[in-house]
Amino acid sequence: MELFEIAGGSRLKGTVQISGAKNAALPILAACILCEDEVVLHNVPDLADVRSMLTLLQRLGVMSERKEDGSLHVRVEDEMNCHAEYELVSKMRASVCVMGPLLAKRKRAQVAMPGGCAIGVRPVGLHVQGLESLGADSELIGGDMMLRAKKLRGTEMFLGGAFGSSVTGTANVMMAAVLAEGRTVIESAACEPEITDLADFLNACGARISGHGTPRMVIDGVTKISGCEHTVIPDRIETGTFMIAAAITNGELELHGGRLEHLIAVVDRLRRVGVNIERGEKGIAVSSSRRLEPVELTTQPYPGFPTDLQAQTMALLCLADGNSIIVEKIFPDRFLHMAELNRMGANLRREGGTVIIHGVRRLIGAPVMASDLRASAALILAGLIAKGQTRVRRAYHIDRGYERIEEKLTAVGADIRRLPEQD
Repeated sequence: MELFEIAGGSRLKGTVQISGAKNAALPILAACILCEDEVVLHNVPDLADVRSMLTLLQRLGVMSERKEDGSLHVRVEDEMNCHAEYELVSKMRASVCVMGPLLAKRKRAQVAMPGGCAIGVRPVGLHVQGLESLGADSELIGGDMMLRAKKLRGTEMFLGGAFGSSVTGTANVMMAAVLAEGRTVIESAACEPEITDLADFLNACGARISGHGTPRMVIDGVTKISGCEHTVIPDRIETGTFMIAAAITNGELELHGGRLEHLIAVVDRLRRVGVNIERGEKGIAVSSSRRLEPVELTTQPYPGFPTDLQAQTMALLCLADGNSIIVEKIFPDRFLHMAELNRMGANLRREGGTVIIHGVRRLIGAPVMASDLRASAALILAGLIAKGQTRVRRAYHIDRGYERIEEKLTAVGADIRRLPEQD
């Protein structure tokens, strides 16, 4: 395994190119199962999760090739296998996104249930419920969800869950409904930009989807969809992470490709903290003052504050001049990074799904352990400003969602190196 070694204290300044959105690319790749012809995708990030999805698709008879220009060419060559095995699904929860397209195109899907993970239990009941509403029969056998349907029929359904709309649940049902007979109406559909990007891709392939980006999505089924050429949207979570990197180091960054309209709630909170954020010619310009104000924030489904930026924002608020409060409404147990930040001198206290952050004057470098993707980003951010050296173990977590993060940070002045872990 590898770790990141960071010498804190450098002020970041320069330009960062934002990569394509992981959470848009993964369901779009799964949707290629539906396509009759070749798909050409641009701006697909080279991430561990993307490579895992491509491996799974290859097992399902969907071949891919990345060309010299960076484009990814995807084509279905064999439709016999319908089994997404636990070996792959357990590595990446987004693998369950193949459930809808397999069922719609091949009439059956056998997908291993992913189980829990470091940020809490994330059930797939809404996925199955939505697919059953379209006419699928389901059965849990040996840890695999078996789904069958000779024909899917459009219907009206409600997809709201205990913590709001399900993004991957919406994606799964939408992909299945594309080939269902008649009209499907999804109430309480997820509104995230990644869902909109998936719908745009499917429409470019010949689907008939409207209302995407709103809580009421309408899908008129078609008999088949072809292929298309599509560019994946920029990653809003990577954008937000680098916005916080500029803020925590009192730096100045130009984030090329970043879209402010995808981060309205984040921009609102960061501006209250004291971060200067402006729309630039090629993206977003970010800088900050030396004094950081405390804030209160609550994670919510889009367009609310994203849970995927909660940990990174917590690292920033550790240095605010006062007491801040973070309420986690999406994954109430997503706080494993707290203990590691406290090891670095933070003053954090948890009460249920709420964390009270007492700002400190400085953080101190220390060896820390990343527990998940976004927690690892938070610890790297803390290391950028901490006094002394920080070592963030389990670098593989960050590779799931950030493309060459150490290279991007080094290019704008950070002192960060990737090293092999020593026993």
